[in-house]
Amino acid sequence: MSTVLITGASRGLGLEFTKLYAARGDRVLACARTPDALARLEGDIHPHWLEVTDYEAVKALARKLDGEAIDILICNAGIGGERGSNAQDLGTLDPVLWRQIFEVNTLAPLMMAEAFAGHVARSRERKLIAITSILGSLASNNGGRYFYRASKTALNMEWSCLAHELGPRGIICVALHPGWVQTDMGGPAAPLSIDQSVPAMVRTIAGFKPSDNGRFIQYDGGELPW
Repeated sequence: MSTVLITGASRGLGLEFTKLYAARGDRVLACARTPDALARLEGDIHPHWLEVTDYEAVKALARKLDGEAIDILICNAGIGGERGSNAQDLGTLDPVLWRQIFEVNTLAPLMMAEAFAGHVARSRERKLIAITSILGSLASNNGGRYFYRASKTALNMEWSCLAHELGPRGIICVALHPGWVQTDMGGPAAPLSIDQSVPAMVRTIAGFKPSDNGRFIQYDGGELPW
């Protein structure tokens, strides 16, 4: 049995992660702004209220879980900006939205990693996962969605830095792209369903070894260009 901490656990990819890990018999620390939504789920699920941009709350949760060994920490919470909006288009860029997206997608995961690195280091599996996006790849960039792309590029750099700093402690840091998925963020035109993406990610995460530290990969284990 593993202990898995998941942010953004009450909907979308995070909710499916929570269900699947619980179904496997794992202990799930399910963090969300609406943890009551998780109360009806079956399994060894422990809901925790967490707003990932409330860094005092992040530190408080880390203290509350002091002594815990967290095998897999999945920084899943993220935002993309309102679909159909032109706030990320050149000529109508909204700096307020830029700050919101970077706060949630880039700074918050790093603060989670800082707060919980010790919990992960004392575990058996020692896996620190950032749910990122191929849209953060510089090598495959085709423009547009300036804020979201840049936030994920910065997230990837953070995880590369963490791989260098935490690798000597045995922690496996991986930036994981879920694919283009039919979520509120991905929209109905996405080619992958949640039922296709998340089980594949769970299998991929299960196979991570120390040699995977510092990789940028997609849901099925395929390598992605930085």
